[in-house]
Amino acid sequence: MIVLGIETSCDETAAAVVTDAREIRADVVLSQLDDHTPYGGVVPEIAARAHLQHLDGLIRRAMDEAGIGFGDLDAVAATGGPGLIGGVIVGVMTAKAIAAARGLPFVAVNHLEGHALTARLTDDVAFPYLLLLVSGGHCQLLAVEGVGRYRRLGTTIDDAVGEAFDKTAKLLGLGYPGGPLVEKAAARATNPARFELPRPMLGRPGCDFSFSGLKTAVRRHVEELGGVLSETDRDDLAAAFQATVAEVLADRCGRAIRRFKEEHPQGGALVVAGGVAANKAIRSRLSMLAEKQRMRFVAPPLRLCTDNAAMIAWAGIERFRLGESDPLNFAPRPRWPLDPDAAPVIGRAGVGAGVKA
Repeated sequence: MIVLGIETSCDETAAAVVTDAREIRADVVLSQLDDHTPYGGVVPEIAARAHLQHLDGLIRRAMDEAGIGFGDLDAVAATGGPGLIGGVIVGVMTAKAIAAARGLPFVAVNHLEGHALTARLTDDVAFPYLLLLVSGGHCQLLAVEGVGRYRRLGTTIDDAVGEAFDKTAKLLGLGYPGGPLVEKAAARATNPARFELPRPMLGRPGCDFSFSGLKTAVRRHVEELGGVLSETDRDDLAAAFQATVAEVLADRCGRAIRRFKEEHPQGGALVVAGGVAANKAIRSRLSMLAEKQRMRFVAPPLRLCTDNAAMIAWAGIERFRLGESDPLNFAPRPRWPLDPDAAPVIGRAGVGAGVKA
């Protein structure tokens, strides 16, 4: 089975060709980083226009790299949400056009499910497994029990961890995107223990997260330094922030592991996915936790942690071989929770974090 995948949910335009033998024949990603850096974040209208401008060319390139024509495809999969709706529409409409013109099945993929199932593409992880999904817009712990079967064990009550990285990078004057820049600064730190930061939710019952207070604490340290940071200040504060995040994630995962093992005594892997999963310090901390808990630890290759179309093609394969596909009147979704039955978590600002896009 050969599937074309299309990803346009945020600021990467991507196309990939993947087979059900877990072979990635082509994986093309065009970053819009230069378009959004001057604004310090993703501008939805700019992102949508860039997807529209580049997607056709990327699909042609992916098909050429895979050495196939449209007649060789068994299905077309595209991110149907959640995400910036303008970009999602571009990808969905392009996939529908290909499917209609070639008489192919169309599969609308939940972007989060793409991340959730990546470990099955790269490492053939068996169900069930425990997933930590960490990205710019999401921070969730989920029991993955099958394709389309996700139970949320914990989520953030305010900021997602990737959002906290971006905001911290901005406070430190590091630029955008925040995650890689904070990690680089932390690696240069000469005194990682110099700054004391709070560990939100550490040791608390349950598996939920909170990062808003941590971001505020970073801002206070910046203000105490007069708002003008030396390179040493930036590096040490970045290291303190990164270590704190890693400790909090490990604590929350530890609680989720205990709950997961009660429900699945036969075991399973601890999987981390999403853009923040590319952070080496976080990977290392979670790997040690998994080893202590006698669980297999799986983190996809760095290039498959950030947004890509290979994961969308693979999720399409997983659904399609179960006999699932979508009609051409499928409506793109700005919000699409993996666990629709999970109760909204009310944060301190009164926002239902459980239904964030």
